[in-house]
Order: sequence, then structure tokens, then C-alpha cells
Amino acid sequence: MRKKKWFKKAVLKKPPYDLGGWSKSQSTLVRRAKAIASRPDTMNLRTKRLSVARALQALANVTKDKRTKELAQVDANYFYRLLK
Repeated sequence: MRKKKWFKKAVLKKPPYDLGGWSKSQSTLVRRAKAIASRPDTMNLRTKRLSVARALQALANVTKDKRTKELAQVDANYFYRLLK
């Protein structure tokens, strides 16, 4: 049975297509700054935060690497909290 790779579809739904170099080996501030900077300047801050949170949540849901999963989930929750 072939697995369906939906992470790419979730992230590629709207440009930009990546998280701007987000990596588990970076510090928290650098990870979050790169992720938010990866969104176009034409987006308002709320839309940027929502887009980044969704992309990080999608990454956390599909990765098999435990550390990446933890950090992506933490960062996604951070951006979701900022939306409240």
C-alpha cells in the first residue's frame, strides 16, 4: 500500500513553500524568526502567524524524528497562542 504524502500538499497549498530554513538544531528565537520571515511581506502579521503555525503543525504531524516533532509542535503552539 502506498502512503499518501499530505504534508507537502498542506504546506504547498499557498506559497511560500517552506519554513525559511527552520531546523531543529537552531535556537528557539532563530527557528521562529526564520519561520515568520519565510512568509511574504504582503501578508499581515496575523496571517503570517497562522500560516507558520499550520505549516509547523503539519511538519510535527508527519515527521518520524522525535526531536523535530517536539520542537515543531512547541513552535506551532507558540504561534497559535499569539493568535488568541
